[in-house]
Amino acid sequence: MPEPLKDRYDAVYLNRLVEELSRHSPRFPRKRMLQYVFDEEWEQRELKQRMRHITHALHEFLPTDYGAALTVLEQAAPSFGGFEAMFFPDFVEVYGQADWERSLAALEHFTKFSSSEFAVRPFIVLDQPRMLRQLKLWAASPDLHVRRLASEGSRPRLPWAMALPAFKKNPTPVLPILKRLKADPSEYVRRSVANHLNDISKDHPEMVISLAEQWLAGKPETRWIVKHGCRTLLKQGDPRTLALFGYRKPEHLSIRNFQLRPAVISMGEQVEFEFELVSHKTELGHIRMEYAVEFVRQKGTPARKVFKISEGVYPEHSRQYRSRHSFKPITTRNYYPGTHRLAIIVNGQQLDQAEFELQEA
Repeated sequence: MPEPLKDRYDAVYLNRLVEELSRHSPRFPRKRMLQYVFDEEWEQRELKQRMRHITHALHEFLPTDYGAALTVLEQAAPSFGGFEAMFFPDFVEVYGQADWERSLAALEHFTKFSSSEFAVRPFIVLDQPRMLRQLKLWAASPDLHVRRLASEGSRPRLPWAMALPAFKKNPTPVLPILKRLKADPSEYVRRSVANHLNDISKDHPEMVISLAEQWLAGKPETRWIVKHGCRTLLKQGDPRTLALFGYRKPEHLSIRNFQLRPAVISMGEQVEFEFELVSHKTELGHIRMEYAVEFVRQKGTPARKVFKISEGVYPEHSRQYRSRHSFKPITTRNYYPGTHRLAIIVNGQQLDQAEFELQEA
């Protein structure tokens, strides 16, 4: 099992943090800071709780003047990066909402080393017009991390983050930012734009389809953004979206010799399945091949999830497929015993399915 992210906040990391802070604030109480962080509740805290606890510790031991504290953090930030260092912008989120000018400059600085995508969101909620102006400025930044913040920080459904109800209801105000970044030279920025589009598609599919129709005529990098941004619509089998990417109704296709085994599995095991896709014409053509599992939920109602197998243009008359689906424990999904279904989907259309039983180990 991979190391839990929360365990990256260990004694080595926190000692390195207090040493760096003391370089820029000579009277910084290193020992007291560590005692504060590693209190009796530390082991029970999850990732974001540990991050916020470190934020509170910084406020406790840095200079009481907000601007002076930020200066120390801004000097220390370049020595830290990744998700773990998001307590730097978190400090701004928690303690900086009374000093916008200083705080927005700090968020722009911190995002270059970690990411301010979570911390910027309360500011958007507090004053959307002002933050839209700021986001547009960030979208024009020469720094790719700052440009990404303009898109990622304004996503309506950013995972693990505060939701932005106004943008969920009406994402139109952020579209100029996405349009500016849709051909950005950085893949890091373009991927954020694609994820932002995918967020919008969950509430406003017609808006995303309309944008896709316009943007598909652009550069190859923009075409990738459009397809990745439409992934939820593609998995939902939306006919208009499928047609945009050349996937037509599979009226000339059928499934032959579909086999799923074993018929009964235990938690932690896997099902294997195979089938042949056959064309009643000369070739298979442009194919998007997926399978869906209808999971049993805790209350007994089914939950369907679609998984991609492959896609491409196939000149052959038939093609054999083999795949498997594992029921090993994962952190993002709980499994429950009962009758499950596995369906084969071609270009958004279900062509066959089979049942199997999942039982306790």
